[in-house]
Amino acid sequence: MKIIKSEVLRWQAVTQLPEPYLPAWEAPSGAPRSTLNLSIYRLTTDSGIAGIGPYTGGSPELVLGMDPCDVGRFWARHMSGVRSSTSGKGASGLEIALWDILGKAAGEPIHRLLGSRQDRLPVYAATSRLLGVEEMVADALLLKDMGFRAIKVRLHRPGVDDDLAVVRAVRAALDDDIKLMADANQNNYSDGYAYWPRETALAVAREMDALGCYFLEEPLPRSDVRGLAEIAASVDMYIAGGEHTPTVHDWQPYLRERAYDILQPDLVMGGNLGITGARKISAWAEAHGRLVIPHVLMSGAAFPLCLSASLHAMATVDNCPMVEYPYDPPILTEATTQACFAKPLAIDADGCVALPTGPGLGVELAPGLLAEAEIESVLTA
Repeated sequence: MKIIKSEVLRWQAVTQLPEPYLPAWEAPSGAPRSTLNLSIYRLTTDSGIAGIGPYTGGSPELVLGMDPCDVGRFWARHMSGVRSSTSGKGASGLEIALWDILGKAAGEPIHRLLGSRQDRLPVYAATSRLLGVEEMVADALLLKDMGFRAIKVRLHRPGVDDDLAVVRAVRAALDDDIKLMADANQNNYSDGYAYWPRETALAVAREMDALGCYFLEEPLPRSDVRGLAEIAASVDMYIAGGEHTPTVHDWQPYLRERAYDILQPDLVMGGNLGITGARKISAWAEAHGRLVIPHVLMSGAAFPLCLSASLHAMATVDNCPMVEYPYDPPILTEATTQACFAKPLAIDADGCVALPTGPGLGVELAPGLLAEAEIESVLTA
């Protein structure tokens, strides 16, 4: 079996959002968006099997002529960060598509090929807007009623007191068995935002710790390993982060210095992790007594591909208590982020998502969508 065709397919403004959307990490100067785009890889084998993955910037030429069973060799050559080719930057979507082919060839979901430990995983609702206190409380209660057992709010307001007011109010409104987390997004560049010094980050962490919150994400930029380690050592609450960490080996200082209690690798965003890298990071974290809760990129309408790949990888490890699930009604919902796929990866009444049971990734494009694609790149072997 070998790859004989490698394509990039795109859909512009494929999903219309119900209202303009400005995520917290782009505030205050970002431009609101009103639509979602979709870009994917489609790899076809000489046996007629087609695998898909989210487009991540890597050249589709990298996989032409290769046997999908050599996905481990592909990862080592192009994505490992150790003696790997720079031509493979952004190759994670291709790696995910290769795994999709392998699962389809075997007639099994990816997690079963890799030795699955479970068939459903808890997820947390990752809200993404800077709402006021009353709006955020109302949203948190709605998310609880939908079944979410863990909810994350955003901290990126002009004043840190306003951030903390939201955390206090939401914590007071939720039942004790609902985990509350917050993302400070201090590693994201945003023009016009006043970033926290170490003293502010530590003060926020201590107050959230006193409120019984589960984790604080990215209270400092990831380059400040010492500052992160000092905060982690100062509170009982978990300190989380690392979504922008590009390769497996770049995680070493965070593990060595105990800077993160929870590692948050993103399989797609840096383009160099994929399913293989996420499992390697999880093994390293387990050896250091750390948890892994992957960051799941809300990659436009390709979100189900990112989520599915993360679920498959995390179902095979023992130190992942939950997975991120971007959800922020009425803007980010199943009807918008998963509209391009035949069947949504929906939460159940217990705040879990069932692992896909279909072969490969277990997610397929909605009927008729391929006919509307703009085929940007077609390479044949």
